[in-house]
Amino acid sequence: MIVRFCAAAFVSLLTISAAHAQVRAPSRLPDPRSEFMRQCAPRMLGRWEHPEEVCGCLHDHAVAAVEDRDLREALLRGISETGVPTIETDWVPASKQGEIGSTFTKIAKPTLQCMFDPAKS
Repeated sequence: MIVRFCAAAFVSLLTISAAHAQVRAPSRLPDPRSEFMRQCAPRMLGRWEHPEEVCGCLHDHAVAAVEDRDLREALLRGISETGVPTIETDWVPASKQGEIGSTFTKIAKPTLQCMFDPAKS
């Protein structure tokens, strides 16, 4: 009887400890840059010698150069889906579609640098 009681108490303590640890552990949300890299790199294979460097460079310049969240997310989506900077008009609100051209102007030089000399970017 005592053995059963001790075993039940032990199992209860383990269950409570596991539940408590689960509550305290922060949830591991994916890092946006890592997720971008995971989607982008396969698009760059065969095009560039170091696809991870190109993807990382494109991501970092897009984040630094494009201040508007909607335009930046659309640009990153275009890169990760196609392997080149692109923005579909339906990816941004209608009120910001006129800013697509200026977004490409901001990112043009860094994009070329990333694609042809990512080590110097």
